[in-house]
Amino acid sequence: MPSRILRRASALTLHLAPALAALALTLSSPPLAPAPVAAQRPAAARGLVGEVVRVVDGDTIQVRLADRIEKVRYIGIDTPEVNGRAGGPEPGAVEATALNRTLVEGRRVRLELDVQERDRHGRLLAYVWIGDLMVNAELVRRGYAQVMTVPPNVRYQALFLRLQRDAREAGRGLWRGA
Repeated sequence: MPSRILRRASALTLHLAPALAALALTLSSPPLAPAPVAAQRPAAARGLVGEVVRVVDGDTIQVRLADRIEKVRYIGIDTPEVNGRAGGPEPGAVEATALNRTLVEGRRVRLELDVQERDRHGRLLAYVWIGDLMVNAELVRRGYAQVMTVPPNVRYQALFLRLQRDAREAGRGLWRGA
């Protein structure tokens, strides 16, 4: 995991969309080092296990649990919308969705829940894990998600902010050219 921390945080500038070539470079980068993230995982975290049956966009998936399919929204992050307000995808939405698909589609995942289990749309809120890799953190680390903290679900806020600062400084993903 990157160890440098910038002195100040900054809001994501969505109008600086990366080229598809940038996505190819980002997808080929090594995954987040699992040990530091796994070491921070609370021992008593509530979790569910299931298989990803559909990637909706960069921060939402559908997961088959034992007896149902749940729409799951990643906690603590936000990616550009596939169906933006202007009718089409927001800059970076296609790339964020493609990265999410590469990471989770068809994979067995563990859903770590936090204080609030559902959002106002009824979606299950979770930190999504594949083994020791937290997908939420990996999307931020690669620069295709920005931090979006909604209390009371703040368990990994400090980690996400650190990863976002590093991605911005390195010009990864949506931060390319910023």
